[in-house]
Amino acid sequence: MSIRVRQANPLSAEGRALLAQSHAFMAAKYPPEHVFALPAEALAEPHVRFFIAEADGAAVGCAALANKGDYGEVKSVFVSPEGRGRGAGAALVEALIAAAEAQALQWMRLESGDDLYEAHRLYARHGFAMSGPFGDYQEGPHSIFMERRMGMPEGGA
Repeated sequence: MSIRVRQANPLSAEGRALLAQSHAFMAAKYPPEHVFALPAEALAEPHVRFFIAEADGAAVGCAALANKGDYGEVKSVFVSPEGRGRGAGAALVEALIAAAEAQALQWMRLESGDDLYEAHRLYARHGFAMSGPFGDYQEGPHSIFMERRMGMPEGGA
């Protein structure tokens, strides 16, 4: 079984389906004021690269990178339950890193739910380290922040 990641349109049926699953997952875990998921339309903006991971031809995950000028913000990383444990998350993060490198971004930053421990470990394996809030984010009871300086080897902070 191999994972294939491709740039995709978040407005496509598979993009919308994955985002709906992701939004439902986050809405079930956190109060609405602590969910920072973007709608498909926002992920279709020209400064955003959206990716879909496929396993055996089926869409099993998505992720996006928003170019914020001096950094790239990781958004909407999600792997469906049937895609978990198959390497889709790692393949998506690697695609985001490649997209940031192609855009010559200096940093990648993200906000994640405080108890999404598997995601935190995935990001750490790819060189992300804990950091503070960035952009318009504020400290909050359900958020953690991580960043990766570009040019660092994966697994190193």
